[in-house]
Amino acid sequence: MILDEQGLFSNKQAITESCVSENVLDMGKREVSFGTPVGLFIQIAETFNNLTSLSIKVQTSMEEDFSSSVDLVEQKMLLKELTKGAVSSIKFLPKGNLGFLRLVYTVDGTNPTQGAIIAGVVDGIQESFHNA
Repeated sequence: MILDEQGLFSNKQAITESCVSENVLDMGKREVSFGTPVGLFIQIAETFNNLTSLSIKVQTSMEEDFSSSVDLVEQKMLLKELTKGAVSSIKFLPKGNLGFLRLVYTVDGTNPTQGAIIAGVVDGIQESFHNA
């Protein structure tokens, strides 16, 4: 799997409170989920502490400022799952692209003092036969 800087939502972004991804991707005004699925890679880059859970949401909007956003998919990860190297179960961009995409990170419980995420679109998801 290859990550491209222009396709990154978060590049080892520290998540110490609820926030959005440091980058917004302009996917154009076309549906990206038809045909070959567009891979989405979300991995814990640094183990989290303190919080109860972290929700990761894929959000889209027709405006780059997300003044009217639509949630496409969400995953809630518990603290015990938020260890370095862990990967989200969201593997592909979902149907519903309106033009711009970002990730939303919502902290539940105490704000962490450590924890980071790397996330972006990828050409293919690297899986081993152990994950099948």
